[in-house]
This record gives sequence, structure tokens and C-alpha cells, in this order.
Amino acid sequence: MSEINLTVKKRELFTKGANNKLRKRGFVPGIFYSKGMEPIPIYASEGSLKPLIYTSETHIVNLKIDEGEEIKSILKDVDFDPVTDKIIHFDLLGIQVGQELELEVPVVLEGQAKGIKEGGVVQHQLHKLLVACLPKYIPEHITIDISNLGIGDSIHVKDIQIENVKVLNPPEVIVVSINIPRAAAVETATTAQTTTAEPSEPEVISKGKAEKEEE
Repeated sequence: MSEINLTVKKRELFTKGANNKLRKRGFVPGIFYSKGMEPIPIYASEGSLKPLIYTSETHIVNLKIDEGEEIKSILKDVDFDPVTDKIIHFDLLGIQVGQELELEVPVVLEGQAKGIKEGGVVQHQLHKLLVACLPKYIPEHITIDISNLGIGDSIHVKDIQIENVKVLNPPEVIVVSINIPRAAAVETATTAQTTTAEPSEPEVISKGKAEKEEE
């Protein structure tokens, strides 16, 4: 697994106003926590966090707090501004040898599904999987080969097996599927309804002989 170096500083003030001032100066407040330690409020430059956050891989973070001793950690969580999509907070979790971790790992699709040639489209519904494993088994990403998927086929969480790694998402959740495009599906359904509907005959109203004679 690839590693990224990250140097941060301790936060002295923890108020909302202090955090907003940091953000205006191009910094992002965060927190570092590890088993057996008190959480440490920290902050890092937004630029230094981008290679760690905007990636399709999981990285080991070689963390230095105020130029102290290097600590092995992983990115545990990130918060984004709902309007600007800028990074507004991050969590780092310290790694301890022999301690099982829970973390999200990106899903990468490999190959071209045969269903695409049949007019289908790929629906990548789960872009990250929640896994549990020892630090030495953390995968950079989880690769799924979709080459053999035809229209209507899908891969569920239960179909993914990784040695030394447990996938924690519900087994029946769909990770990726090959579907008919929405417009084509609507057209197919409409055609089917038209075909199966019984043709209606116009009602013919006629007067019998007796009615004519009465008139």
C-alpha cells in the first residue's frame, strides 16, 4: 500500500469561530485519535489534504504533529461543505499493530461489460465498501471485473470475497449492475402494454324491428 506524508499542527482553540478563521486562511480543522490516547485537535493546509482525499486509493498516512514523532494512521472520515464542496473537517485514526480496523475502501471497476454492446449502461451504485481487517491487509482499492455482466446482471456485496478482509456492508446491496437505459425501458414497457391490451370494439347501437314499427 502506498504511503503519504502529512504534517499538521495542534489546534489551540476549538470554537466554531476559530475553525472558520482557519478555513479562511486555507487550513482545515481535524482530529487525530487512537486507542489508548486522548483525541488531538489538529489542522492541516487544504492543499496537503487533497492527494489523500481526492484519490481512488486508500493510503497509509505518515503523520507528524508539530514536527513530532511520525505516527502511522489512516483517513477515517471527511466532511465537505454542502454548497461549495470544499473540505471542512477530517478525522485521522492511528494504526496499531494487531488491531483490526474498520474503514471504507474505494471500489474500482475493471473491464467492459458485454451488456454495453447490447445497449445497456453501467450503474455503479456503491463506490466504497466498508471493510474490517488488520493494518497489513488494508487494500488500496477493491477491483471488480465486470466483463461478463450482461443486461440485467449485477454484483452484490455477498459476491465479493477478499482474503484476510471482511466486507461489512449488507450482503444483498448491489455494488454494480448493467441496466437498460431509462428511455428504452419506458418504451419497452409501453410497447408491452399496447401488445397485451385487448382491442376494444366500438359499441354498435341499432334499433330492432319492433322499435322501428313503434316509431
